[in-house]
Amino acid sequence: MDLSNSSPAAYGVTLLRVSLGVMWVAHALLKLLVFTLPGTAQFFVSVGFPGFLAYPVFATELLGGIALVLGVYARQTALALVPVMAVAAWVHWPNGWVHTSAGGGWEYPVFLIAASLSLWLLGDGAVALRRSAWLAPRLQAA
Repeated sequence: MDLSNSSPAAYGVTLLRVSLGVMWVAHALLKLLVFTLPGTAQFFVSVGFPGFLAYPVFATELLGGIALVLGVYARQTALALVPVMAVAAWVHWPNGWVHTSAGGGWEYPVFLIAASLSLWLLGDGAVALRRSAWLAPRLQAA
């Protein structure tokens, strides 16, 4: 991992990737530590989804967030997380814009979608454990 040839833009992408990963981990831990996984499963049922889906959604958010923080196939991970948050945005849409509204609003999920898509478009950043293969030569040339 040679950092001497990395551009400031590549470090900016790293900042985006790490902060986005932390937010995905926080979103997962909210389900575990605040709502509890059984409570999250009950919420899923209340909005029309099978309760058991709370567990793979939690695992996807947690493992995906960790992968982003570490820079493990960050582009693919960011893109894979988008459908999870798209469903969250759809569920919270009727509650209005602000996520602090009763039942939570849709701006936080939509922002995570935008940030995840941005990371998918930009690449892994300057510091990544396992780069997305097609992007590595482009970063070295930057």
